[in-house]
Amino acid sequence: MERGRATRQRLFDAAVALIGEVGWGGVTTRMVAERAGVAPGVVHYHFASVTDLLVEASTAFAGALFGEVAHRLTEQPDVESGLDWLLGELSGYTGTDPASLLIVETHLASGRLPELRARLRDMIDDFRACVVSWLRARGHTGDAEAAAVLLAATLDGLVLHHSLDPAMDVAALAGPLRAMLRADGHAGSEGR
Repeated sequence: MERGRATRQRLFDAAVALIGEVGWGGVTTRMVAERAGVAPGVVHYHFASVTDLLVEASTAFAGALFGEVAHRLTEQPDVESGLDWLLGELSGYTGTDPASLLIVETHLASGRLPELRARLRDMIDDFRACVVSWLRARGHTGDAEAAAVLLAATLDGLVLHHSLDPAMDVAALAGPLRAMLRADGHAGSEGR
């Protein structure tokens, strides 16, 4: 039982690394097996197909990443410091780092795989719900649901833009982002 869990974890780790290195469509059973140090048949013993493995591995990785970010966001004492923290964290995702590549590849693959799309949607919904709770607990009186959608979409977009423009100072966008999330919908002096 423990050996099976260890083997599955090695397969997950291999799949996650390979998705970022060669792209979702480039990963083969043989590549995963070689990276994990197992025979190709072991991959199919644990998963019906390499696609099933990629879905499981990528959603496990993405779920852990989104969950960690959501958890750490809830530790931030107010909206301003939370946005500063989020953008500071986002600066580490260049678009070419392994985590960014995996998330982008997973998003792209979700357009072709309904099960993957549903799982990602659930993760994003969970992240947004956490942001809504955090905003309300920090005194946000506006439409917290809309603000959470805006924030999640902005974070995704910034990762993509940062990959195209590595010199972009993501943290410098805190003021405009605060202005976008203001409860009254009007950009004040902090957004100018």
